[in-house]
Amino acid sequence: MLIENELLEIETAPGIEIYNITPQVIDVLTKTGINDGQVIVFSRHTTTALAINENEERLIEDLKVYLRKLAPESDKYLHNDLHLRDVPPDEPINAHSHLMAMTLNNSEVIPVVSGKLALGTWQSILFFELDGPRKRNVLVQVTGR
Repeated sequence: MLIENELLEIETAPGIEIYNITPQVIDVLTKTGINDGQVIVFSRHTTTALAINENEERLIEDLKVYLRKLAPESDKYLHNDLHLRDVPPDEPINAHSHLMAMTLNNSEVIPVVSGKLALGTWQSILFFELDGPRKRNVLVQVTGR
């Protein structure tokens, strides 16, 4: 069994943004030559998330509206009391972003069958930036034979 790892770097925009990273994950899989196994996609940040869903423009906008309703930036959160915490000087006020991330996933596992991701017709791997802009890293680990 082979195990291959690659980091994807994603330069994100401000606020909530959703990126289709399926093409990058397919590129990583193709380079490995693995025919059957699985791909683990893992976000290395506490204010980002991953999901498998449809990459359709109007749905993406609906997701952003839903997340903003779920954890409004303007609500009062204890995590945002920066004067009560030992934090770096550039620490953002971002409790809402952490809460949104916790309602989503930080990883996804996709089977690999005959050298291809076994995603359904309308499925894409979506990366959620919930507190941008930032440089983000997503680990793609491909295992199999």
